This record gives sequence, C-alpha cells and structure tokens, in this order.
Amino acid sequence: MDISIDLTTASAGPEPMYEQIAARIAAQIKSQALPPGSKLPPERQLAERCGVSRTTAINAYRRLEELGLVRTRVGSGTYVAEGSGEAAVLPMPWHQLLVPAWQSPVSGIIRDLVAMDAAAGVSMATGMPDPGLYPWAAFQGLLGQGSLAMKDLGHIATEGYGPLREALAARHTAAGVPAKAENVAVVAGAQQGLYLLAKVFLNPGDYVIVEAPTYMGALQIFQSAGARLLTLPAPGPLQLDLLEDYLIRYRPKLLYVLPTYQNPTGRVMTQPERQALLTLAARHRLAVIEDDPYSDLFYDREPPPPLKALDQHGGVIYLRTFSKTVFPGLRVGWVVAPEAVIHRLALEKQYVDLHSNNLAQWLLYKFVASGGLDRHLTAVRREYRQRRDAMAQALRRFAGGRLSYAVPDGGFYFWCRLTAPGLTTRALLTEAGRQGVSFVPGDAFYPGTEGEREFRVCFATNGAAELQEGVKRLTRAAAQAEKGSVQAPRAPAAPLPPII
Repeated sequence: MDISIDLTTASAGPEPMYEQIAARIAAQIKSQALPPGSKLPPERQLAERCGVSRTTAINAYRRLEELGLVRTRVGSGTYVAEGSGEAAVLPMPWHQLLVPAWQSPVSGIIRDLVAMDAAAGVSMATGMPDPGLYPWAAFQGLLGQGSLAMKDLGHIATEGYGPLREALAARHTAAGVPAKAENVAVVAGAQQGLYLLAKVFLNPGDYVIVEAPTYMGALQIFQSAGARLLTLPAPGPLQLDLLEDYLIRYRPKLLYVLPTYQNPTGRVMTQPERQALLTLAARHRLAVIEDDPYSDLFYDREPPPPLKALDQHGGVIYLRTFSKTVFPGLRVGWVVAPEAVIHRLALEKQYVDLHSNNLAQWLLYKFVASGGLDRHLTAVRREYRQRRDAMAQALRRFAGGRLSYAVPDGGFYFWCRLTAPGLTTRALLTEAGRQGVSFVPGDAFYPGTEGEREFRVCFATNGAAELQEGVKRLTRAAAQAEKGSVQAPRAPAAPLPPII
C-alpha cells in the first residue's frame, strides 16, 4: 500500500531541489513517520506532488538510496530500508570493500571436514601430534630457570633469534647439512615459510612441479599465487623421464617435494632416486623446495639423508618445522637456504610480521641446547610406533577386503584406497560422519580431479584403543556406504560435445 507523504514543495535555496526533497523524506524516515518497509510513491507521482520534473524526483530517490535509507526493487517500486530509523546504524558494506578471495578447489572439502571433525567421536583427520605427548613439563622447567634476558623480548632480527639460528645450523651441520646461522631463517611455522617462498619466487603463470598427491596446504599456496601445476605421481618409483620432459617443455620455476614420509602417502624416496633427482635438477638449474616435517619421526630405520645433505650445487631450499615433533602452537619453523634466498625471504617477511615469536624461539633454543629435543624425540618415536602398529593391526582385523594400504615407516599417516567397486571417499565421508569418525578424502591432496577412491587417516593423535574404535567405525561406514552405492549406482557420464 502507498504511504501518504506530507511534503510541501521546497522553496528556492542554495541546495539543489532533489537534495531538499531527499532531506525532507529522510527526516520522516528517521522519525519513523515512514516506518521500515513502507512503499514510497512512484517517481512520476512524487514529481507531481512536489511540482518538479521526474528527473528531479529520480535524483531524490537515488540520493536516499546512497544514504542507505531506501531500497529499489525492480518492477515493484521504492521502499524504506529496514533498520533506517533514527536509532539505527547503517552496516558497513564490507563485501563491497574486500578484495575478492581466491577460492580453493578443496575449500568445500575442508569446510565439510572441519564441521565433521568437531562432531566426530574419533578424529583421524587432523595431522597433529597428541597433546598428551607435548613436552610441557620441560618447557615449564625452562621458564622457571629465569635465564631469559629482557632484551630478548624486544625486537630481534627478522631472520630469527640468533642463538636459535646458530643451534639449528650446528644441528644441521652435524647431520650432514652444512649450514651457518646466516643460512637459517626462522618463520611462523613451515606454512608461512612456504607462503613466503611462493611470494619471492613466483609470478602468475609460472610453472611449479608438485607430487600428486601432496600436502594440500602447498597446493593452496601455489594456486593462490597463480602458478600452473605440473604433477609427478607420488606412489611408486620417481618418474625421472616425466620430470625431464617437464623441465624441457615448460621450464618450471620450482619443484616442491616431500621425499621423507611424504604427506599423505608416507612414501620415502630412495637415496638413488634422490641423487638422480638432484643431478637432473642441477642440469636444468631447477630450484627444489624440500619440505621435511617428518624425518625425525622414523619407527623402523632411519631414512636416507635429506636432499639438502646430498645437494652439491646449492639448488635445494630446505623447509623444517617443530609443529609435528614438539607442538604446533609454537608456530616455529625454519628455512635453510643460500644467503641470497634468506635475505630476500627476510625482506618479504617484514611485510607480514617483522619477526616470529621471541619467547617461543628462546624456549626452543633452550630445549634444543639442553638435549631436551633429542630426549623428546626418542620418547615420541617409541609411542608413535606403537600407535602405527595398533592401526595396522586394526585395519588388518576389521577392514577386510574393503581397503588397501601400506604400513608407513615413519610420519603420521596411512594412505588408504577403497577396493569396493563404485564406492567413493566422499560417500564414505558422509557415512563416517554418522558413525562418529573422520578422515581426509583423497581429492584434497590433488590439484586435479583424482583421488576420489583414496583417503588419509592419522594415527598420531589417538591412543591404541581409540584407533581401534575409529577403524571399527570406519569399517561400518564403508559397509553402509557400499550398500548405498550398490542400491543407487552412479549414472554414466554424459558424452562430451565436440569443441567447436
């Protein structure tokens, strides 16, 4: 219904006529004489009442719309906006101000996973150490020593806390990776290190070689940087012929690999493969980012030396973190690289946070220097080996012929493949939520559309009893999902029309 407006024709004044008309209507809206939702007269009728042209009436309504007091509905008319009274505060139009976000192809998977993980009785999705194994007592003891100098709580070098950088360099040198403090940059977790490396190396359109599957966080970083991804199959032997074809054909900027207990497959690249990879990379002047979060978590035998230890040409950038071995809340990782790379990385890091957390770096320095880290690694390796064995036993006992998998020599994960025809991990994920168990579906680890029958489960976060219960629930979910896939088979894909 139209609302009657008591509007006297505006007198001549300094303001344009449409401004005077808009101001009078605005006053009635703010005083609630025209309540929210009221329909205002059409422009022609308003013009007649005010004795002005229709253009003036249109401009008056446009001014009210700019003020957020009215809304125009196409084909219906102009209405007083909700919340436009005297006491109302117009909301900020944040969606108009923000730069559009890059949408990850796996963002839907991650949203489903986070929602499911919060409700799951047994979470086997998140790749993090068990909080019950955090060395908090040792850290409390270090804090109680009172040896922290107040100057260490001020600003420090962007590259990190000097004593920690020296301790890490000495530790790497002893392990066969010659390094000085100048070759080490401390970052807020390996994720920040990878983000900064992408910022300093990549322009939109550059090619990056990744394994498939690989760490989902790396895929998101490279894709958000506008990189074009080339993939090397991660399970099985390293395909050097395919890698060389990529190098010749595309001239990629970077190769990103996890050669030791790869996330998600648990694969370990053999030493001959590592040496052949480095030879090929050196020949083509390819920079290699070696991500190594898990090599300290070996359970049967020590892994081969990292690529960085075998690198004779200085082409490997080595990325490490304390998140998997100590605890993730420290947010401390580090990069080992030539000084030129460290310097450029530090310049980029200054735009983000100046430097990483001082107190966490000081604590980790004391923890490393006191031998606490080595003692802690010995303890968690023993515990995680038992948990790995418990999950392997549960999979053998309960999963039957529904899953294929390999028992990892280290790291946190089992990489599983569904063997039942027609069953996908997305269908299994839905049923697993009903059963109270979670995992990560395989397509999250691929840049393309692969992985629909694969998934990753983490054995580090739960004890043996919880892992057994989780596998039992997962098996029940697979059985239910398999029944559903038999009862409602997927329709065959429609034939693709030719591209004209």
